Amino acid sequence: MRNITTLTQRELTTQFYSSIAYIVIAIFLLVSGIFFARDNFVPGGEASVRVLLGSYMPLLLVFILPMLTMRILSEEFRGGTIETLMTAPVNDAEVIVGKFLGAFLFYFVMLLSTLVFPIIVANSGPLDVGLTMSTYIGLLLIGSLYISVGVFFSACTRNQVIAVLCSFVFLAVFTFLALYLAEDCEGVLRVILQHLSIVSHYQDFARGLVDTNHVVFFLSSTALFLFLGTKVLEFRRWR
Repeated sequence: MRNITTLTQRELTTQFYSSIAYIVIAIFLLVSGIFFARDNFVPGGEASVRVLLGSYMPLLLVFILPMLTMRILSEEFRGGTIETLMTAPVNDAEVIVGKFLGAFLFYFVMLLSTLVFPIIVANSGPLDVGLTMSTYIGLLLIGSLYISVGVFFSACTRNQVIAVLCSFVFLAVFTFLALYLAEDCEGVLRVILQHLSIVSHYQDFARGLVDTNHVVFFLSSTALFLFLGTKVLEFRRWR
């Protein structure tokens, strides 16, 4: 546990000292602010964060989080620092989990910055606190899955561009394309595609419903990609 804590602190510090991370935050806040203003500061517009957090945020995170995770292990491979890390008294699982937690904590801080939007809505009228809380729980869960996918692909290559593109394509397919294809299918295939669609599991959180089935989906999927990332790191160690 001490090794994981140390690696988490190291990764979190690296994130805060990374210029890319601040560029990602700036893009994230700028785009989410534009979406929020477009839906709330127009005559007759709804004073709510429902559309921003429920509809736009999953789309935005598909682009943003791969940029946040692309350097996590790719940079270690490219710079040769992975050799030092692998000879330290830590195992591969601790490296993956520590990297993941560092990126997730940075994402958590980034997500906290969006609380300005519910505060603005609360000052303008009644805010559905329960709906807002369940949506943020969903954002934490979907973010954890996206980050674990990014960590996995970052472990697969030393090229950051390849890592970010692979993460983006994978997340785009299983966030949106799977649900789109499910609409044109019937029977078992439709059920399978709906289950594989990440956004279909997120939608209930955005409606104010915290379903344990969706929680299990996100946590188990996150664990799966962390496990796969560990196996990739083990393979690269002994190759």
